[in-house]
Formats: sequence, C-alpha cells, structure tokens
Amino acid sequence: MTERLLLTALKGGKSTKILTLNGKKMSKMPSALEKLPNLRTLDLQNNQISKVCPELRTLTKLTLLNLGNNLLQEVPEEIKYLTSLKNLHLFGNRICRIAAGVLDGLGDLVLLNLNDNQLSSLPPEIGRLQNLTFLSLNHNKLTVIPKEICFLEHLSELHINYNRITRIPEEIRFLQNLQQLSLVRNNIEELPEEVCQLTKLGVLDVAGNVIQIFPAGFQDLKLREFYCEGNPLFLKNPIFAPQPKDLWTLREIAARFVLSQLEEYNPLIMDAIECYPEVKDKLSKAKKCAICRKPFLSEWLECVYFVPPSKEEELSCWSISEVEDSQKTF
Repeated sequence: MTERLLLTALKGGKSTKILTLNGKKMSKMPSALEKLPNLRTLDLQNNQISKVCPELRTLTKLTLLNLGNNLLQEVPEEIKYLTSLKNLHLFGNRICRIAAGVLDGLGDLVLLNLNDNQLSSLPPEIGRLQNLTFLSLNHNKLTVIPKEICFLEHLSELHINYNRITRIPEEIRFLQNLQQLSLVRNNIEELPEEVCQLTKLGVLDVAGNVIQIFPAGFQDLKLREFYCEGNPLFLKNPIFAPQPKDLWTLREIAARFVLSQLEEYNPLIMDAIECYPEVKDKLSKAKKCAICRKPFLSEWLECVYFVPPSKEEELSCWSISEVEDSQKTF
C-alpha cells in the first residue's frame, strides 16, 4: 500500500503537492522524496521513523510537515532547509533536545507542535520564529518558560500544559497579541502582575497549579474563558491588616455619640432614648474599651492591642468582665 501511494506520487512528478503516508508502519522515510520538488504537504505521522532521510532537505517548497507519533529523539537537522515551512508537527516522539541552529531557516513558520516529548529546555533560537502564532509544548519536562518565547510578537496561542513550570517570566507582558494562554498542571505559585498587561488575552487556563493569590488588576482582563480549578486559592491563612477608623459604620458612629452623651447625662438624649425601646435595647449591649474606657457596639476596637504585661503591672486592676469584653473584640 505504501509503495503504491509513493508510486502514484512519483508518477505525478513535479505536479505532486500532497503526499500522505499516515500509519503505514514505516521505519524509514523514502529517499525518492527528492523527486517531488514541488511537494507542499508531507504527512508521515503514526509510523516508526527514528531518523529522517537526507533527501528531506530538497523539499524547499514544503509548507506542512507532519512527523507526529514517530520515534524521533531530536528535531532533525534537515528541517532547517525547509525555508517555506509554515506548519510543523513533531508531537508524540521522544525528542529530548533541539540542537542549536535547527530552527534557523524557519522564519515563515506559523505553527509548531511539540506536544508529548521529553524536552527539558528550548534553545534561544526559538525567539527567531517571528511569524509564529501557535506554539504547543504540552506534556514535556520544561521547568521554565524561555524568555525568548515572550518576544514572539505575533504569538496568539501558547500551550505549556503538563510540564514542571514554577513561574511565569515578567517578560510575558511583551506578548501583546496573545489571545490564549494554557498552563494547566504545572507548579506555578503565582501569576505576575505583567499578565494583567495582556490586553488581548481572552482565554486563560491555569487549572491544577498551586496558585493562592492573583495580582492586582487581574479583574481588568477581558477574559471570555477562565479556568482555575484545582488551585489552593482559599487554603492559605488570611493576611490581617489594621482596619482604619474611617471604616466605622454609620450605626457605630451614631451609637458612640449617643453613648458618650448618656455618660454625660445629657437630659435631651436621656429623655429621647426612652421613646425608642429598640434602640435602647441595642445600646444596653454596648461594651467599654478596657484601655480607653470609651463605649462601642461593634466587635472591632481600633485602640486596643495586647502586649505581655510587665512584672510591675497589677492585673487585678482589670475586672473579669473587662478582660472578657476586650477579648471578644478580636
């Protein structure tokens, strides 16, 4: 079957533009490819190819090459000669390295799929793929996102799911055309503030990381889809901050005024309060600050803080009720 397809393609000669040899159990690429100089699409996925033939470099008009699900251990050097290539699929191999210079001739590349390999790093040369719009690196062993990726100004989709990424570089802000960012199942602890500068980002997927907090300004992103399940967002102990005085409720402000007037035996207030039994009942539950002795209604007290008493202090000067009241404010 493989021979028949290849013969058919060879009969077409220079007019042949598409060759599909998908799932033919091939262990070698046919060297006769050099007789198809005008080939545009070459599909060799789902075979057992461990090494490409040297003749591949003659296919300078090739725009799509699919070598997915084979046995390649590195990105073939011959690929750098495919200067017209726009779509390159190398998913499902055993690629553990990309040699320096292999990507140099791929200036027109638009899509690069390296899913399901064993990459632990990427060469700096990946930053030269300036026309790249889609990059997928799912299911590899990457621990960092190379900064060079962040300078691919046309990149619109970046997928680095199921890797070992621990942080997102600040340079992510330069991906101003990024529309989809997927970082599922990594070890990312936080999103940098620079993510909030990705004005075109519409889909963000950070499910299954260890993110516990999102940066200020995150709410300003115009996301259509956002996935964050599987993160310990609410497991971290809260950070307490002093509550400023200007956050008193109106009821608390009024109550403190009325209570202070009652303590001064203001006859007008004392007579008026008798006409409002519900208010009188609420005011009867007021407490006094154990330090400043001023009355309050809320369970928060701005002037109280606790320090270990010195040996000279007499704790007996506090009544039991005062101690209980002060403890209830926290």
